[in-house]
Amino acid sequence: MKKSLSTQVTILIVLMLSLSFLCACSNDNEDNNSTNTINQTLTESDKNALLFMLEEEKLARDTYIFLNNEWSLNQFANIKNSEQTHMNAVESLLIQYNIEYNILPIGEFANQDLQNFYDQFILDGSTSQINALKIGATIEDLDIVDLQNYIEATTNTDLISVFNSLRCGSRNHLRSFVFGIENSGSTYEPQFLTSEEYNTIINGSHERCN
Repeated sequence: MKKSLSTQVTILIVLMLSLSFLCACSNDNEDNNSTNTINQTLTESDKNALLFMLEEEKLARDTYIFLNNEWSLNQFANIKNSEQTHMNAVESLLIQYNIEYNILPIGEFANQDLQNFYDQFILDGSTSQINALKIGATIEDLDIVDLQNYIEATTNTDLISVFNSLRCGSRNHLRSFVFGIENSGSTYEPQFLTSEEYNTIINGSHERCN
């Protein structure tokens, strides 16, 4: 049975309205995606933070590789691998945002302050196991403070998410090093954290970090 002309016109109108609605939704999605991209643009400070933290995590990894070869302690054997994971997380953001970077060979750093730290850490850490563990605690102490400062200075949610995860890991690492220090009959005094911040971390439980 053939449809009447009025029925055909009605169907055509419905189809046109449906297409208009779908196009509007598509445009909305495109606008949202565009807005999200704009919101996630890195500032120059954010870029510098990522480049610095890539090398600071490398400082931890390289130092622990050296100290593990010296003393074969579980802390260094395990945490050096975690530091590689931390480096990978920062590197992923650098790739995501198309930022040029360079990872130098083990023991070499573009940042002179980090180079000075490394040179001093391997020197001091070679004298005794206690000193080596204290070097580990010092690195994590520094890492936690630097990460927090960068978190507070940015609005980029990608950077905040990654840095919060790294900071969580560093708190666990600090607890591990301090446990080893205290088991050896010594103590660690925080070098960068406040006493209150340090005690809160040490008295806390092991955390699950993303």
